[in-house]
Amino acid sequence: MKKILTDKDFNNIEEVKNSGLVPKHIAIIMDGNGRWAKMNGLPRVAGHKKGVKTVREIVEACVNLGVKYLTLYTFSTENWQRPKNEVSTLMRLIVKSLKDETDELHKNNIRLTSIGNSEMLPHEVKEELEEAFEKTKMNTKMTLNLALSYSGRWELTNAIKLISQKVKNGNIEVENISEEIVSRHLNTSEMPDPELVIRSGGEMRISNFLLWQIAYSEIFVTEVLWPKFKTSNLIEAIKEFQKRERRFGLVSEQINDDKKKIGEND
Repeated sequence: MKKILTDKDFNNIEEVKNSGLVPKHIAIIMDGNGRWAKMNGLPRVAGHKKGVKTVREIVEACVNLGVKYLTLYTFSTENWQRPKNEVSTLMRLIVKSLKDETDELHKNNIRLTSIGNSEMLPHEVKEELEEAFEKTKMNTKMTLNLALSYSGRWELTNAIKLISQKVKNGNIEVENISEEIVSRHLNTSEMPDPELVIRSGGEMRISNFLLWQIAYSEIFVTEVLWPKFKTSNLIEAIKEFQKRERRFGLVSEQINDDKKKIGEND
């Protein structure tokens, strides 16, 4: 990719890679573009444009960290309720970003995917997305997944409809519906659940994002607004992740016993 990271960034990346587990899948709620613009006396669109530059840096950082999946909450279904001129500007910005970045993503072996209700997207956006998907579909280094016209409740509702239709057609028995079957009918069926969810901008909520998938994700909230979010902030989140004990409903003693057993088997 076009090099954005500094030597200090690369040193910090190597340090955090050597200090513990780096999440395979990171999901980010990119909040604060509008507030950053307001604080700087600029129109909201300036915040969104600045936010695109942050995306470039964080994608480069995640590739170098060895992250395999990066999901970015780009535009929610609720965002359609914003003023029409802002929505139109955001859609144009998405189209421009896809035109500008797809070749770089492909060059760096990054696959682009998206989740959400694509039927609501303008034709130009869908067209650019399809071209980007097709061009990058065989890439394997990292998957950059854009949540566009997305909400967790929409996704779950859609999954219920799909499963219900299969029950109606006799393809699935009601008593056989499991968590695995639900997961297979979600937009994210081809990727693991995120281990780490990062929210910029300081708000303490998940905003209808990946409601099923983040059941056991670690959550990191920073006051830093998205246009000011840097690789150092990403590293901070991963370091915090590495300190946490992920128990999945168990108690610490059970986790430690399991680790001992794994060590003995090794």
